[in-house]
Amino acid sequence: MKQKVLQYDAVFEKEVDGGYSVWIPDLPGCASQGDSLEEAMKNIKEAMELYLEDADNDKVDEGKVHKDRFIVPVQVSTP
Repeated sequence: MKQKVLQYDAVFEKEVDGGYSVWIPDLPGCASQGDSLEEAMKNIKEAMELYLEDADNDKVDEGKVHKDRFIVPVQVSTP
């Protein structure tokens, strides 16, 4: 049985109190967290699997791979 491999960008944010929050911008509402980066990665993969399992195939572009997308932190000074 062939399986599709889907790739999505995940945004990880280190929390002040420890641990990480993580979400998938292309899958609205698909988010998780973990006490370590490894745990957050494991948890978001599980959340993605559940999200995609429940998603209407018309709403999820299963072949979408954003090779031209990247995330860069940008800092600005405010008064």
